[in-house]
Amino acid sequence: MGRFVDLTLAGLTSGAVYAAVALALVLIWRSTRIVNFAQGGMLMITTFIAYTIISHGGSYWLALVVAVASGLVLGAVVERVLVRPVEKRSPLDAVVVTFGLLVLLQGAAGMLFGGTPRSYPPAFGIGGFQAGGRQLLFAPNDLWIVLVVLAVMAALALVFRKTSLGLRMRATAFAPEVARLLGVRVGRMLTLGWALAAAVGALAGVLIAPSTFVSPTAFDAVLVFGFTAAVIGGLDSPPGAVVGGLALGIVLSYVAGYLGSDIVTLASLVVLIAVLMVRPQGLFGTAKGRQV
Repeated sequence: MGRFVDLTLAGLTSGAVYAAVALALVLIWRSTRIVNFAQGGMLMITTFIAYTIISHGGSYWLALVVAVASGLVLGAVVERVLVRPVEKRSPLDAVVVTFGLLVLLQGAAGMLFGGTPRSYPPAFGIGGFQAGGRQLLFAPNDLWIVLVVLAVMAALALVFRKTSLGLRMRATAFAPEVARLLGVRVGRMLTLGWALAAAVGALAGVLIAPSTFVSPTAFDAVLVFGFTAAVIGGLDSPPGAVVGGLALGIVLSYVAGYLGSDIVTLASLVVLIAVLMVRPQGLFGTAKGRQV
């Protein structure tokens, strides 16, 4: 029983990490209808910026603020410079651009920071909580990650469902020409969507960093699992991204603990296929949203 509890708690922590990345992907999709495969590279760059702040004596919280601000700027620049010229072409062109950007960012990070993995300090302690006379595999820093992800999910859901800004962003994504006729500044909304998604990704990178080493390719696997979580939950749904991330993290934790870590990637593929066979739009997605 103790092993089951430990695996569940470990799955919640890793699932929150996947959910954080999934939230960034969902935000891009809901605001621009583009899957940003460069998200891992973008959050890697902002995490390196945060690491530089800390390595020069800055606090964790200063590094977090700088990383999020850097993400806002990076997302806006990427949309204006790289995505805007291909936005009226085939959706595949934008996907190719994001893949190319991923390779570019990883190469630039390798030249600027080197390929040596760096350790990143956590916000809070990593010693597990005590319960029933035993130490749990769930620490204050893990609790911090889960709470931040839930707060970001709630904020995004509120923005998209209850505010005029969210309505304009959704209208821009689904029907840009109609949105223009209604007075929506479509270009500005697209830029804002990319900026917010990159900021959420930067936050995710800082949350993830203490549990892995920071290097140009350190976040590739996290991006894959984050994308899987986003598709499972539904690319239109911030709550779905969180549920998909947490569920995937728990399932993969059980697989690694009971069957071996060698088949974790295969298990994530099996979970993804099983969900899509039952609900192609994802657990919380809508068929209409996926068809646009």
